[in-house]
Amino acid sequence: MDYQDNKESTFLAWIVRMSLIKRWALMYSFREENVSEHSHQTAVIAHMLCIIKNRLFNGHVDANQAAVLALYHEVSESKLQDLNSKTKYLDPEFTRQYKLIEHQAEVECLNTLPKELQADFEHLVIQDNTDPELKDLVKAADCISAYIKANDELRFSNQEFTHVKEGLDIVLDKYCERLPEVKYFMEVFVPLCWTPADKLAGIDRENHQAHQSQQGQHSK
Repeated sequence: MDYQDNKESTFLAWIVRMSLIKRWALMYSFREENVSEHSHQTAVIAHMLCIIKNRLFNGHVDANQAAVLALYHEVSESKLQDLNSKTKYLDPEFTRQYKLIEHQAEVECLNTLPKELQADFEHLVIQDNTDPELKDLVKAADCISAYIKANDELRFSNQEFTHVKEGLDIVLDKYCERLPEVKYFMEVFVPLCWTPADKLAGIDRENHQAHQSQQGQHSK
């Protein structure tokens, strides 16, 4: 195939600019977070949820696909920026209209790619075309990421995030009831996310010593 006539694509340029888009724009934040950081963290969590589901709860989902899907799940914000969730879901009609705008932004992002590549990205960029089961897990990961952020802000006495945590407590309780992998993740991985680095190193050292001790007992 001859690529010499291909025009330059703006797709990656829009993705790169996601690092300039602030989340929680209407709220005071002790530490600012951008959409690129959030997407990466969501991808890590989604990948872990899938591994947990497959290994412990008889799941058969593609963890790698979920991670990639999470990396692109906020791609519309490269054109629309981040909208406060309270505003987005304040009124059903406004929500419906905004979802249409998000969809149009996703289509515009997809169309920035060379035509010969668009089919490979369509199920990642266009949220309506993504696998429903993976999309559900990515949404759970998205909420967990926001929960970690809210608790991190509250740790520094930033009461701006009190209502965020309260809302996410309700959402994540429902996920825990429905998806055992989310409950497992919340119990095993989340509690230590706000632990100081020195204490984390100490916990790792203690766990390593306990593991070595168990191995020694088994070898006798």
